Amino acid sequence: MRVLLVEDDERIARNVKAALGESGYVVDHERDGEQAWFKGDTEDYAAVVLDLGLPSLDGLSILKKWRANERSMPILILTSRDTWLERVEGINAGADDYLPKPFVMEELLARLRAIVRRSAGVSTPIITIGSLSLDTRQMRVTREGAPVNLTPQEYRLLSYLMHHSGRIVPHGELLEQLFSHDCDKESNAIEVLIGRVRKKIGLDCIETRRGFGYIIGQNG
Repeated sequence: MRVLLVEDDERIARNVKAALGESGYVVDHERDGEQAWFKGDTEDYAAVVLDLGLPSLDGLSILKKWRANERSMPILILTSRDTWLERVEGINAGADDYLPKPFVMEELLARLRAIVRRSAGVSTPIITIGSLSLDTRQMRVTREGAPVNLTPQEYRLLSYLMHHSGRIVPHGELLEQLFSHDCDKESNAIEVLIGRVRKKIGLDCIETRRGFGYIIGQNG
């Protein structure tokens, strides 16, 4: 899943970006408020981690502009200004959760997983579809109780499809969510990845809808 990290503190941004990458996310990082607003307004993200204190345009203004433009991605606010009034203002503006600085990285990851799950209509950290089970906390997949050994990219693909089970996910959406813009990728990268995952979880688990995309949760 692709996440936009908006944070101008280089140390915090570096640590958060590393933790998100290790947790299976593709991360775009912006330091400037105007640039962050534009990117979030024109590109699709599974979630946004948004600092409030930013140069050129503050995080609360960015949030309000996104919601006014009907951008619905889940947003986790980070800020060092921990007052109840600001928390209320952020939630009322459309934030999905709020985490004051300093924070423990495990809590940020847990809160991010939770808002991503909620936005996909998933209520528990373990997603089960047929014989497949995906533990979003441990990044583990099992089939009929047996562990499935996936590469990080294979896990990202399966996780995204399982978070959106029952919905046809277009080829272009998978490209956006699984690869960074500066990543060299073959034109058939998604097809190759789907083929590898099918061999590990069962050929019938992911269905191809020609001309539309891929779906899991119908026959899986």
